[in-house]
Amino acid sequence: MYIPLEKLISPPKAVSLAVAVGVIKTITMKKKYLIIGSLAFTHLFAKAQTQDSIPKVNKTQIDVVYNHYIQQGNNSAVTGGVGTEELTVYGPSTTIKRQWTKNSFKANFGADIISSASTDNIDFVMSSVSVLDARSYINAVYEHSFPNKDLTIYGGGGFSIESDYFSLGSKLGFIKENSKKLEQYSAEFQVFNDDLRWGRLNNGQPQKLIYPYELRYKEWYDIYLRNSYNLKLGYSKALNKRTIVGIYPLIAYQEGLLATPFHRIYFNDGSQAVEQLPNQRLRASVALKWNQFVGNRYIIKMTLNPYIDNWGVKAITLENETAIKLNAIWTVLPNVRFYMQKGSQYFAPYREHRLYELFYSSDYDLATIQTYNIGFGARYTPYRSIGKKSQFNNLLFRYNYLYRSNGLFAHILSLSYQLEWDKLKK
Repeated sequence: MYIPLEKLISPPKAVSLAVAVGVIKTITMKKKYLIIGSLAFTHLFAKAQTQDSIPKVNKTQIDVVYNHYIQQGNNSAVTGGVGTEELTVYGPSTTIKRQWTKNSFKANFGADIISSASTDNIDFVMSSVSVLDARSYINAVYEHSFPNKDLTIYGGGGFSIESDYFSLGSKLGFIKENSKKLEQYSAEFQVFNDDLRWGRLNNGQPQKLIYPYELRYKEWYDIYLRNSYNLKLGYSKALNKRTIVGIYPLIAYQEGLLATPFHRIYFNDGSQAVEQLPNQRLRASVALKWNQFVGNRYIIKMTLNPYIDNWGVKAITLENETAIKLNAIWTVLPNVRFYMQKGSQYFAPYREHRLYELFYSSDYDLATIQTYNIGFGARYTPYRSIGKKSQFNNLLFRYNYLYRSNGLFAHILSLSYQLEWDKLKK
């Protein structure tokens, strides 16, 4: 499985676009870290403090998130570019962060329960195993800061498991600021190693690649592993008290089995095959960000993000996120995103591929498409004490409607809740 491009080059959200069209699986760890996070005004504009003036705080923060994703469409790659893409994903997750004066440890774990009519079409028969699937994951990161050098280094790893893959990931990075806290440099390197064999959740052992039922008369691939390497860089600068700009390049390389084994292909003569794609892919993008504080109530975040790869795909994302402060505790969060993609030379719709072609796919993630995404959110931030040591920080709700030019549409809802425990030392 490769990464849907409108997800690759778009900044991360509290609500993730959970499933690649027709692939019928939720986002892997790769998708969660493809773009470096947004800029914080309060952090960049704060005055530098000496180490002696920084209070020694032991703090624990817990974020509980629930995502709900509902999708409809009629271009499933499982059935050769036609057929239902009906899908529902239920995604609870929890993040726990423990922070000391110079160190912090963060763990994120959760599951995505997938109810999918499209996955059932792998066998063309009703099967409770294929109709209902689940992905479980856990990630952990350790950070250490050097206040005298305005430097933070971090590293971590994790895993993700589903019925048809197992993924191990690791990352290492740093964040460096200048002495006035007005400029920030960052770099992060990630490695992911995936095993795409089916059967791990059924009997504890990976069995084999899973192909469409009628195409299991031979082994279509002689490999089952995929490796991904991502390098992310970042630079941001506060131009004045109200404006921040940033640039975030990304270069990614994948090798191994990049096609999806259970994707069908129908050629123009009616014959069938399994999707075939090159075993290497190189891609690059660069996110240009501009954050503007307007008046006393508005923060406007603009992003322009072009993308290109060696499969012939070219794309661009335009995005606006606006925070409107209604009062001390309520903030409204409208957002809109437009994504435009020129498709790969390896894509063709149902029954339009020719027998002499070496690579072929009917997955509309590789097609020429446009995606429109509009939504709103509301954040409640009372910072209200609960007992002597705990505090209720915020409650956040988001809703987004997504429409793709091939007729796919989705509803995405998210609800998150944050608590914090502080212990101040002398």
